[in-house]
Amino acid sequence: MEEYFDVVNDDDVVVESLPRSEVHRRKLKHRAVHVFVFRPDGRMLIHQRSPTKEEFPSVWTSSCSGHVSAGETYEQSAPRELQEELGIAAPLTWLNKFDACADTSWEFTVLFCATTTEQPIPDPGEMTEIRWLQTSEIHDWMTNRPDDFSPAFRVLFKWYLQSL
Repeated sequence: MEEYFDVVNDDDVVVESLPRSEVHRRKLKHRAVHVFVFRPDGRMLIHQRSPTKEEFPSVWTSSCSGHVSAGETYEQSAPRELQEELGIAAPLTWLNKFDACADTSWEFTVLFCATTTEQPIPDPGEMTEIRWLQTSEIHDWMTNRPDDFSPAFRVLFKWYLQSL
């Protein structure tokens, strides 16, 4: 059974719910969450997306991310995604909300963060590799090879660095 997403207007107000394939095919605005997971020493987890992913296969991105399902809130979606993709249950902090645009794949996106010492258990259907890096290392890598990273992650990470 195909997953359903809430389609939203320019103000992020739900107008209808449609199947995932229809939302993506028509490039309709919908909702997503990203979580930046940190170690107490400041290292951030990033992951390489599976080569089987529909959008941006094999590129590096946020610790975890995912769509907000129909009828779900951002606050409900983020811990679910964190658990499903990394097997982590950690308190989350809302950092910022980003408008839907081409770089976010027409997704209104809320960025959360968590700090944990839990050992992640990556979902192999979602990711092929994880790395714990200092934000300065990610910044240098992204500066030299921006196409190694998803467009949404580039937007969120740039904002994060500027907000420090």
